[in-house]
Parts: sequence; C-alpha cells; structure tokens
Amino acid sequence: MASLLLAIIYIAFISLGLPDSLLGSAWPVMHQELGVSSSLAGIVTMIISANTIISSLMSDRLTHRFGAEKVTAVSVLATAVSLLGFSASGRFWMLCLWAIPYGLGAGAIDAALNNFVALHYSSRQMSWLHCCWGIGASVSPYIMGGALAYGAGWQAGYRNVSVIQFVITLIIFLSLPLWKKTPSRVSSNEKAGSSGPIPIREVVRIPGAIFLFIAFFAYCGVEQTAMLWTSSYMVTAKNVPVETAATFGALYVLGITAGRFVSGLISDKVGDKNMIRLGIVIIGLGLLTVIIPVKGTVFAIIGMLITGFGSGPVYPSIIHATPDNFGADRSQAIIGMQMASAYVGSTFIPPLFGLVQSASGIWLFPFFLMIFFVLLIVMTEKLNQKVKTVGNR
Repeated sequence: MASLLLAIIYIAFISLGLPDSLLGSAWPVMHQELGVSSSLAGIVTMIISANTIISSLMSDRLTHRFGAEKVTAVSVLATAVSLLGFSASGRFWMLCLWAIPYGLGAGAIDAALNNFVALHYSSRQMSWLHCCWGIGASVSPYIMGGALAYGAGWQAGYRNVSVIQFVITLIIFLSLPLWKKTPSRVSSNEKAGSSGPIPIREVVRIPGAIFLFIAFFAYCGVEQTAMLWTSSYMVTAKNVPVETAATFGALYVLGITAGRFVSGLISDKVGDKNMIRLGIVIIGLGLLTVIIPVKGTVFAIIGMLITGFGSGPVYPSIIHATPDNFGADRSQAIIGMQMASAYVGSTFIPPLFGLVQSASGIWLFPFFLMIFFVLLIVMTEKLNQKVKTVGNR
C-alpha cells in the first residue's frame, strides 16, 4: 500500500511541475494575442507567487483540519480548474484572476506533500519526489510547443495540461483511503505531541527555525536566479551565440535533476545533514569554476552544470530533515514557513539581480550567486549548532 501511495504522490508532484513552464513557453504568443506588453508576464507570476506564499503559510491549519490527502486532492483540482480558466481567457485581467486559485493550489500541494513524505518516507524517496517536479516542468513546454506547432494555439496547450490535471485529481481522490494506512517513519509518541496548528508568531520563535527559513530563502534565490539569468550571462559575458544560449541555460536544471537522482541513491546511507553539506561543497566548487577568469565558455558551462548538480540534494534534504530536527508535531507548520520563505526568495532575488546587472553589468552574475551561497552556508551551520544545543530530535 505504501508503495502504491508513493507512486501516486510522485504523480501528484509531476502535476505540481506541469504548469510551471507553461507561461514562459507560451507568453511570446500570448501577449501578442492579448494585446499587452511582454513585460506583463511578471505581473501574472507575481500574483501566482503571492498566493503561493499565502497558502504555504496556511498549510499547517489546513492540514490539521482536513488532512494532507484532502488538501492535496482539492489543491490539484484548483490548479486544474485554473488552467482551464487560463485557456478560456481572452483578456489579460482574466489571466490575473485565474492566477489566484492557481497560486493557492500550488502552495498547498507543495507544503502538504513535502511534509507527508518527510514524515512517512525515506530521504531517498524525498529526493526522487523532487525529481518528479522536474519531469513535470520539463514535459509541459513540449505540450505547449506541440499545440502551437499544430496551429491549435496556446489555449489548447493550457487545456491539454488541464485535462491531465483533472485525471491526476481523480487518481488522488480514489487513493484517499490509502493515506491513513501508510505507516509513519517517526514514533507514535512524536506524532501524539501535535495538538493543533501553530501560530506563525510561535513558529518563528522555535529555536533554530529562523536560520532554516533564511537558509531556504537564500537557496531558492540562488536556484531561481541561476535558472533565469544563466542564458543571458552566457550570451553577454561569454559571447555564446543567442541560438545556443537556451541550451546552455538548461545546464543548471539538468544538473539539479541529475543531482537529485544520484542523491536518492546514496542519501539514506549518507544522511540528510551530510547530503546538505556535500551539496553545498559542490555548489561552491561550481561557482568557483564559473568565476575563473579565462576566455571561452568551457569553464562557465562546466561550472553551471556542477552548481546545479550540487543544488540537487539541498532542497529535498533540508525538508526531509525537518521532522528530525524539530519534531513531527511541528513539522507541518515549519515546512509551510519553509515553502513561504522559498517562494519569497525565488520571487524577489532574481529581479534584484536584474537591477544589479542593469547598473553594473552581468559579469557580476557568479559573484551575486556567491553572496547568497555564503548566506546559505552560514544559516545551515547555525541551524545545525542550534538544533544540537537545544537537543531537538
């Protein structure tokens, strides 16, 4: 039963990644048909991110009241309906309207599933869970590209992904009885300590929690800035032809996916804390490789691939360690705050670099990443020291 449910959870995480690449792949056509500036894509993504943060912060209360299984099922349904709404939008304001339930659904899925897997499955399975997000995010551009290539329009691309989401919603609803039967990897005494949702003001006062939130903020800032600006850096600073820059920009994402797969093979033996440290060391080696002042693209390409590979285990390992560091009774509240911190970092740090590079030049790209990388190191080590000192699990 546990293996069957895990497969369904993997499918649910694929569904979480499916819509993430749709807007970017369709927007060059969408903004022309809607008669708006190409720059307004940022408005839609900001609305999605804002509502994702809200639902992440609400996840503890929602999960305590309804359970992770019902929150997941309803949230996937919300994203399915939202994507169908996107496909029927003939005005820009309609996209903004449908972005609200989409963001709320995405944040709730992320927080609920991450905590459920952290409580019930191994570190290996957590790493492969996040590989599934990459599968979804990688497949959706091809779905949209096929719709555009066959002349069906971007509306068909959104509609096709919406249909997939509705099918996944049905699968999750049918699986609801399995969720209660899945054994937890934490003790029953730990689980019994949960008396209800924890207010946000109390969550941030938990010893070590603030270090965790800042670390997540820093990591996701590095990840999303690298995903957004690598291609531009290759073109401007390394003179890579524009037609090949997109391929080079995908190196970081490829590295993340490979890193999470390999992490799944060894993480149960190495442990979450050591996987985080190993990932951080590899990220540092990758960034130093990019910074090496030589002509040509070889070191930059290899460096971004290494940086992505090192990034792979950090995110899932931090999440999986949460019940062990803070207790199962507080993990949902803390993971909800982690997700909110992640989305704040991924929403605001990439445009911050946009302002920096406009003023000083895109050559600062690896040095900018290094600033948040150092912040990640400091916060994770402070977290380790605080958890050890306080004597949390």
